[in-house]
Amino acid sequence: MEGWKMGGMGSRRLDGRIALVTGATYGIGFAAAERFALEGATVVLADIKGHDISARTLAERGLYVHAMTLDVTDDRSVTETVDEIVTRFGRIDILVNNAAISAELTPEPFEQQSIDDWRRVYEVNVLGMFRMCRAVSPHMRAARSGRIINLTSGTAFKGAPGMLHYIASKGAIISMTRSLATEFGPDNVTVNAVSPGMTMTESVVAAGHFSGALEQFAVGSRILKRPAAADDVANAIYFFASDDGGFVTGQILAADGGALFH
Repeated sequence: MEGWKMGGMGSRRLDGRIALVTGATYGIGFAAAERFALEGATVVLADIKGHDISARTLAERGLYVHAMTLDVTDDRSVTETVDEIVTRFGRIDILVNNAAISAELTPEPFEQQSIDDWRRVYEVNVLGMFRMCRAVSPHMRAARSGRIINLTSGTAFKGAPGMLHYIASKGAIISMTRSLATEFGPDNVTVNAVSPGMTMTESVVAAGHFSGALEQFAVGSRILKRPAAADDVANAIYFFASDDGGFVTGQILAADGGALFH
């Protein structure tokens, strides 16, 4: 684990909290990590690659962040990452399950999607989230405190062509979030999810097939007629992680400019 110390920036609302963000190299995960760090949390940016560079970017701004290599498809990697954080910092207060396969998928009719494609998507998007929740469970339960925030998608509510495996995985996250909230509730651990619309992260822009006409369609479906940025979603994630969200659990918050109503 690499770490960098933070300069004095006064009292902030997450001072003293330990946060773990998966898939934090760029996009929504990076934006959430940045927001947490700005609010005073010690943040672990965890990902398969690139997370050390992202952590240095935040460290150069005087924020207290760490980089850890994490593969959410590997039981040992997940267990060792969580154990190392608890050994070093004593606890984990916030878990953001953001790691997912999404923009790298090429939209295609469901008949052309292979079983291997489905397994790969579910291994990261669904089982990865399960592994992370299972790993932090004993620590959060023992502390009788914790915040778990999962990332789902607006497509799980309204559907979309060409992405059935991805949409099904995000629908699973909605159901898992609600059920996990009932299991964690007795130990004062909240479990919620944020549902973004199409968000113009680096990976979405690089993918190409999600821009142009598809982006215009997404913007046109919203009450707020502008593209969504990663910070828009990170602000919703922060709400669930903060004391303001302390009496909210099992909920899905749509951070999509008003494209969906729940």
